[in-house]
Amino acid sequence: MNRTASIYVHFPYCLEKCPYCDFVSYKTERSAIDHRAYTDAVLAEMDARADSARTRTISTIFFGGGTPSLWEPRELGRVISGASERFDVASDVEITVECNPTSLDAARAESLARAGVNRLSIGVQSLQSSELKFLGRLHDAAGAVAAVRAALSSPIERVSADLIFGLPNQDPADAAAQAIALADLGLDHLSCYQLTIEPKTRFGELAKIGRLPLADDGAVAEAFLAIDEALAARGFGHYEISNYARPGQEARHNLGYWRGEEYLGVGCGAYGFARTAGGGVRWRNQILPDKYMQHARDSTLESEDLDPGALLRERIMLGLRVSGGFDLAAAGIDLGVDPFTAERNRTIDTLTARGRLEREGTRLSIPRAAWLFTDDTAARLM
Repeated sequence: MNRTASIYVHFPYCLEKCPYCDFVSYKTERSAIDHRAYTDAVLAEMDARADSARTRTISTIFFGGGTPSLWEPRELGRVISGASERFDVASDVEITVECNPTSLDAARAESLARAGVNRLSIGVQSLQSSELKFLGRLHDAAGAVAAVRAALSSPIERVSADLIFGLPNQDPADAAAQAIALADLGLDHLSCYQLTIEPKTRFGELAKIGRLPLADDGAVAEAFLAIDEALAARGFGHYEISNYARPGQEARHNLGYWRGEEYLGVGCGAYGFARTAGGGVRWRNQILPDKYMQHARDSTLESEDLDPGALLRERIMLGLRVSGGFDLAAAGIDLGVDPFTAERNRTIDTLTARGRLEREGTRLSIPRAAWLFTDDTAARLM
């Protein structure tokens, strides 16, 4: 059977490193980025990894970072063309580029469209000046709105925006109002993420010594529910814990992750995942740009073999994030493992009785009223 897979391309350069970000990214002046050399390295890595995805149909290509909208569109387009030359790319492939408002205007959006991009994801994060300053963002609210409008007026077919909630002293009603303001610009997709404090970040360092203001858990939960209610009223489906879309506008690339599909990760710091006869393998690339470009054909920094049991646990964790849940029996058949152990069955019964889980045949899902407890629910089933 010819499975579908995705390609993830990582671009590691940013104009500034946000204090909450733990992705592989490096503060770099525009003039210091060697666009052509980095593109050549990504294409060389694609050549080296071609066998791992040659029998797969590529349904999505996602450029993440870092700030991929800094990448010269002509060079980014070479990557898109290179993927089409090396792999079986679907005719309706979804091609997404993550953008920051500081590197996206009408001309850049037009150039990305000519390169083959058909979806943009814009890191708005907030429409409040004080919040943007706290988050270390380089743009202001007006710049964010201008970038969204430029994207929407471009030939790019689909546009999404990111919003962060759960900020200190943030009124839940204001978080919802910001989501509404973005939706009313004409967006069909919004990703609304709770601020998470990662240990190896500037925010993580400040939190460790008690110098970072944090939002109250109750206020964070209220903001989550307020955004959910506000976007539902605007016709958005809450199809995944952090993602909202009008019908048919769901992010296909991310849905692939949540369904446990394979993804070819290329670029500095990228992760990739491929199925094997005995389970799967996940790899991570070199995290230093210069070292990655020097060794692109042998770029793996580390790899991990995953047995079917580990893959099933991941399917549970990711599958329960989606509103419709997932079919546990089908996952077991796909992975060659019996998912309905006596202990898991008891846990399913207990969680169902408590209203934390719903079961319809072999399909498991989390009721909307219990989405705030998704991580704990998934952990109990793993």
